[in-house]
Amino acid sequence: MHNLTLLALDTSTEACSVALLYKGERTYLDTLAQRTHTQRILPMIDEILSQSGLSLKQVDALAFGRGPGSFTGVRVGAGIAQGLAFGANLPVIPVSNLTMMAQAAYEQLGAEHVLAAIDARMNEVYFSQLIAQPIQLGTECFVDWQVIGEEKVVKPEHLVAELADLTGHWAKVGTGWAAYSEFSTLSVGETTEILLPSAHYMLTPALLKWQQQHTMDALAIEPVYLRNEVTWKKLPGRE
Repeated sequence: MHNLTLLALDTSTEACSVALLYKGERTYLDTLAQRTHTQRILPMIDEILSQSGLSLKQVDALAFGRGPGSFTGVRVGAGIAQGLAFGANLPVIPVSNLTMMAQAAYEQLGAEHVLAAIDARMNEVYFSQLIAQPIQLGTECFVDWQVIGEEKVVKPEHLVAELADLTGHWAKVGTGWAAYSEFSTLSVGETTEILLPSAHYMLTPALLKWQQQHTMDALAIEPVYLRNEVTWKKLPGRE
């Protein structure tokens, strides 16, 4: 498994990031890119590959942040991932941006119970409640994130009411918690400094999916917006 070469990219929020797993080593690049994802993401991919002396065709699989996040950011990431994977004939591994932040909380803080919320604008947040489940595959141990209920877009006041009876130790990640004053009344959950997803924390969930053979063809990519009115234009040939 340590011979696997995995490239990950994410443009779903104001953060823009790429990461590479190569010979068991992880490298990554993160930046903030307000409305400049399209200009930044490809040079960042070129940079991280060239640092390891690789070409895209030497990569085994491409992971990408499939949303939720900003409409434009999710669309850019899915489009770039689809184009690169289609051109290089790579299998694709979609990873939730909310799960990505939960993985960051686990790796940085040891958190196994996570409340993830990204500011969705329009007085709503993208939300996921996640619990880490240990899983053994061969000699490797992973964390498999179980979503309680489902990912959703929800108004802050509704989420506060929904979480009112929640107990236990939960880590709060994402920009959503500080974006709306309604959350100041929420007593559950410890605030963290993990505000935005990073491709660095996509590598482990993507590695688990690779081990479980949960990959897809580039033409099958479906971004997750959580708002139904958004449409996704697929590459020609996809019905």
